[in-house]
This record gives sequence, structure tokens and C-alpha cells, in this order.
Amino acid sequence: MKNVRVRFAPSPTGIPHIGNIRTALFAWILAKKHNGKFILRIEDTDQNRYDPQSELAIIESMNWLGLAWDEGPEIGGNYGPYRQSERKNIYIDIAEKLIESGKAYYDDTTPEQLESLRKHQKEQKLPPRYDGRGRKRTEEQIKKSREKGVPITVRLKVPDFGKISFIDKVRGKIEIDAKEIDDFVILKSDNMPTYHLAHVVDDHLMKISHVIRAEEWISSTPRHILIHQALNYSLPEYVHVPLILGSDKSKLSKRHGSTSVLEYKKQGFINDALFNFLSLLGWSPGDDRELLSKEEIISEFELNKINSSSAIFDLNKLEWMNGVYIRGYSNKELIEKIKPILESENESIGLPKSIKRPLDESYLIKIIPLIKERIKTLNEISELIDFFYDNNIKNTVENIIIKKLDSSETIRILNKSINILNDIKSFKSELLESSFRNLVEIEKIKPGQLFTSLRFALSGKKIAPPLFETMEVLGRAKCIKRVSNAIMLVK
Repeated sequence: MKNVRVRFAPSPTGIPHIGNIRTALFAWILAKKHNGKFILRIEDTDQNRYDPQSELAIIESMNWLGLAWDEGPEIGGNYGPYRQSERKNIYIDIAEKLIESGKAYYDDTTPEQLESLRKHQKEQKLPPRYDGRGRKRTEEQIKKSREKGVPITVRLKVPDFGKISFIDKVRGKIEIDAKEIDDFVILKSDNMPTYHLAHVVDDHLMKISHVIRAEEWISSTPRHILIHQALNYSLPEYVHVPLILGSDKSKLSKRHGSTSVLEYKKQGFINDALFNFLSLLGWSPGDDRELLSKEEIISEFELNKINSSSAIFDLNKLEWMNGVYIRGYSNKELIEKIKPILESENESIGLPKSIKRPLDESYLIKIIPLIKERIKTLNEISELIDFFYDNNIKNTVENIIIKKLDSSETIRILNKSINILNDIKSFKSELLESSFRNLVEIEKIKPGQLFTSLRFALSGKKIAPPLFETMEVLGRAKCIKRVSNAIMLVK
């Protein structure tokens, strides 16, 4: 495949949906696969809904996932400008040429007249559609309407009969009767183009080879074919990717989890894991592999491997995949990623503000191996390890009382535990475990009875890292202090 030029053309009217970014990802992969160009084009013709924060979010999302563009805003290129709001005169010129050639016309039908038309069609149980009345308007009539301030649009003349067909790389040949399409607006009354005109013109002028977009645009593609034909443009390859659905097979929404890439970033997901996960929403390498590097995905990617059926967004699968990526980091690499999170002033993800910053990396590197196998997201780490730093362990008597024993028996055995902590020569996990297992044999209780009590005493948590490795990292003094505090709570 030669001269591959693909684009991601978002409308910055809201935070980018995960489906939008998945489309960008597919386009980026195809460009990399064939040594082509990936273009970012900002489709901001709807200035009333334009949101600068949305544009920033689009760019941040792409940068975080590593979807660097070869041409686009800020970096430029040979086919700019890359913001549609800066290309307004191009669209006006094209629309005027279509009018001159008789393939489009000015229309002065008012919004009120259109509403009346729709109401009448509804009463007659007819499909709502424009009736082509503007075709009969003369230049003089349009001029008078313009002078009166009547909004003037430009509509494309749609053939009254014939078939409109195109080949979709995912679904094959798609065909529709021209009579099902009415004359549609290509230039609005504010002289800004509709999506239909603007993207066709831009794709042609920017030499886009493949239009990769969501399947919801399939129904609009015949209109785009008509514009291509009216302008004598050659067609790009159309690739309509499947929708992304929630686990209940309904349209993906916030109730299925976050719908923004940046939300997943905030929640502690790894960018490479999310890239891997998104690439498998609607595409597969043709086998059962689920963990693939970017290089493997690029190498295996083929348009004919994109599925036509909807993709299911499985949050549990993403969390599992993210955990695998986390475990793939060396301890030092993981520390580099989690240290900013642990030191964050946001206590919902960081350690309590009372804990001294910066954190001692030599201490942290002892802790990481204890929780590395358990975490699914980076943001889980603070809650798992805060007790290593915070000596203010909160407990209840119920947590400390050894199961099936009373308070006095609990105190007696915990005092014996303190003796072990005091007397053991080498404060290593192996020796600690051996000594405490010997104690439960002597006391004729089950290991879980004592170990649960000690776990709560040392961490305040029902689920914590392995007990004896935790003791070794905490050190003799902290362990003795915390078990002593537990005894005082029971007394």
C-alpha cells in the first residue's frame, strides 16, 4: 500500500470520547504500518459549540497515547491550515463553483418554512425531507431575500434517480437509491460549511487516502459520494469501524466506566496498556493473543481484520491488562511512575499530607515488590502502602481479638509475639515466619487466627501485603510499637 495519508479530524465541542480516540489510533497504526502520514485536522466550523478546553483534551489524549501526528496544528505541513475555521474561504469558493456549474444552488427557505414543511409531511405520514423548492428560486428572488436579511444557504442538487454506491473496507459494497436523499445544505447561512462539504474538500486537498471513522457515518457517506462526484474528486478508501458498546451491549456511557482517555489516565492506567486494549476493540491479530506491543500491533494490523460487529468495552479486561503491564516494569521503573502519585497533594490518590516529602526511594523500593503482583492501577498503591509510612494505625477491638479466643488469651499470645519480635536475631521474613508458625503450633491455634490479628495490628487492613515481608520492611521497632498499641486497645 503506497502513499497512505490518514487523518484524525475531531470536532472540539466536548471531551473526546474513547471511541473517537480509538478511531485515531486505528488511523495512526495504518500510517505507521505503511510508512505513511498521520494528519491531525481540527474541525471547528461550529464556532458556537467550540470549546478550547476540548481541543486541549484531544491533544493531551493523543500525546499520552503516543499518537504523534506528522502534519497538523502547531507543527504545520504542506496542506494547511489544519483548522477548518481558517479554511473558510476555500469552502466558499468551492460552493460558488458548484453553483456556477449548476450542481448546487442558493436557498432562501426560512427555518419557519422548513418547520411548516416537516409538520405537513408528518400529518401526511410522509418521511420528513426538503422538497427542493429552492431549485426554482431566481437570482433576483435570492437577491431580494438577501437584502431583507433572510438567511441564505447553499444546497447540493441531488439526482432524482440512480444508485449511489461505495466500497467499505469493513462491510463491502454499500448501495442506496438517490431518491432517498434530499437536496442537502453544504454551506450554512453564516458562510460556514457543513461537515459534508468541509471534510470532503479537505480530504481531497490534503490527499487523504483512507477515511477511517465510526460506522455511524455510513448513512451519510452517499451524500459525501455525491459531493465527490459533483467536484470530480476521486474517492478515498472508506473504513467504517464498529461502535464500542458497554458490557450490557448498550451504547457506551459513563455508567459503564469512564468514557474519556484522560479519565483513565487520572485513574492510574498505563498508556501502553490502554493503547493495547483499544487496538483490540474491533480488531484482532487473527489469533487469541491479547498482549501485544505497539510494534507487534503495527506489524499485524490489516484493514480486513477489522470486525463489522460492535466491540464490547470490558473494564475488567482492561484492569487485568493494566496489571500485567504494571508487573512488566522493573521496580525502579514502577517507582518513577508511582512516586508523583504518592507525593500528590490530592489525598484521594496520594499519601496523607502528614507524610514527609520527598519519599525515600530506598525505602519505597523495599515496599514495591510486596504489592506489585496485586495492583491493577497505579492509583491503588497509596491505599495499599500508606501504613508503611503512617504510624497512626486505626483499629477496632474486633479486628485484634484472635478468632475463637477471648481478650485475655489474645493479650497473652500477642505478648508472646512481642517477645519474638524482640528476641529474633535477624529480622528477616523467613525467620519471622518460622518463629510465628512455631508459636501457633505451641498455642494449638490455626495460623490464620494469629496472622489475621497481627495483620490488623501492623497495617489496620483486612487485605495487606504478605505479613512477614511486611514485618521485615517495617522493621523491629515499628512492629513492636504497633503490636503493643493493639494490646492496649484490647485491654
